[in-house]
Amino acid sequence: MEQYAVEMLHITKRFPGIIANDDITLQLKKGEIHALLGENGAGKSTLMSVLFGLYTPEEGEIRMDGQTVKIRNPNDANDRGIGMVHQHFKLVECFTVLENIIMGVEPTDKLGFLKKRQAREKVVAMSEKYGLHVNPDALISDITVGMQQRTEILKMLYRENDILIFDEPTAVLTPQEIVELMQIMKNLAAEGKSILFISHKLNEIMEVADRCTVLRKGKYVGTVDIADTTKAELSRMMVGRDVKFAVDKDDANPGEVILHVENMSVASKQHEKDAVKNVSFDVHSGEIVCIAGIDGNGQSELVFGITGLEPLKSGSISLCGQDITKAPIRKRNVSGMSHIPEDRHKHGLVLDYTLEDNMVLQRYFEPTFTNGLGFLKRKEIREYADALIEQYDVRSGQGAVTTARSMSGGNQQKAIIAREIDKNPDLLVAVQPTRGLDVGAIEYIHKQIVAQRDAGKAVLLVSLELDEVMNVSDRILVMFEGEIVGEFDPKQVTVEELGLYMAGAKREEMEQ
Repeated sequence: MEQYAVEMLHITKRFPGIIANDDITLQLKKGEIHALLGENGAGKSTLMSVLFGLYTPEEGEIRMDGQTVKIRNPNDANDRGIGMVHQHFKLVECFTVLENIIMGVEPTDKLGFLKKRQAREKVVAMSEKYGLHVNPDALISDITVGMQQRTEILKMLYRENDILIFDEPTAVLTPQEIVELMQIMKNLAAEGKSILFISHKLNEIMEVADRCTVLRKGKYVGTVDIADTTKAELSRMMVGRDVKFAVDKDDANPGEVILHVENMSVASKQHEKDAVKNVSFDVHSGEIVCIAGIDGNGQSELVFGITGLEPLKSGSISLCGQDITKAPIRKRNVSGMSHIPEDRHKHGLVLDYTLEDNMVLQRYFEPTFTNGLGFLKRKEIREYADALIEQYDVRSGQGAVTTARSMSGGNQQKAIIAREIDKNPDLLVAVQPTRGLDVGAIEYIHKQIVAQRDAGKAVLLVSLELDEVMNVSDRILVMFEGEIVGEFDPKQVTVEELGLYMAGAKREEMEQ
């Protein structure tokens, strides 16, 4: 009989209004990379949170090496060698990378003083060994999302865990970082570590996994050997229908300039050099302009400057001919700008508000939702939220009154997209709009973005996904170290060529 590292047998976990896991069995062999695939809200993260001791299941048992075990909390899980990198990182922003890695297992001397030097040496050695390349002294609040994720991986390796859970690990990484992470996972498995890998990116599953278990709407669909399956077959198991991977769109018909950015510079919070250096470009109505680049080359700061989250150091921005360089965020919102932010928790949602209150965050003061005395019209807000939930298939346990925090990451994303597109903006700024979404949802969001363009709106798309850049955009601007180093037509450029510009190996002299 095969010896499994972990067996989760007949696990059932309920939440108010929803059975998140309905009689699910999952068996992880020693030294294998086992993918867990499913749509947003299929119950993948819940199942892994049960294994990591964050939730207690109502039914079912967990066995390790054939023995039944009780995992009451994450400390139990850690003691049993189970580590987890969460989809939304669990890091202390004001601590350094090193402090986050050793937190909870700090090495001390006999007098209780922290032996930071030894810890640091161990972290640096591990960072080198696994090719993670982190700066142990950087503050979490100052590093890119990709670096934060590496910090999470090191945290797990530092605790010498043998069973590693990666929850959507590539949702926030650049193509290069994804390749590196895949290699790191293969190296870890080769060392005998057993890996559970939650994803809905079929390419990645085909690339690294040995076997794949598929969940749909909280139920177990099946487990397949990757060698014997195809992407089409996996997506059919996951969504229950055939999915189109290509984006249907006609040629763009650009009209007038909607967004005009001139000589824009934005200071960097991390170093002396500016994050955005003297950038100029236009976005016209009826076109999708994509900013492509490796994470950390100024895209985030560019968006912060345009949407008002950061002040400009110099330069100007106009929207529909109106100068908004110094306009507050609400002024930009009501002047025709919508923003799907990169960090949905920090800038997209108020996590402890209900779904319906999040849907009207930028519009609650409009006469539709507030009466003359300043009181909210609750009935209208509920009806509006219900309509958006229906239209965008936002899945949650209790509909409009669900707390945003309790929803799956993909459904949080759908809620933000519904809200921003429904404002009927002249300019839609969409940053990583499909991050963490499954193939069915990505297909739908891409349709919505193209529909905005076809309705004569201007779309500024910022994406790290090269497939998305090539398939959705009408024009591509590549950013490297805060500057725009090339402008391309997606029909006439190869992914390899784009990669060279993104890595700074090539650049065009842009006309200012």
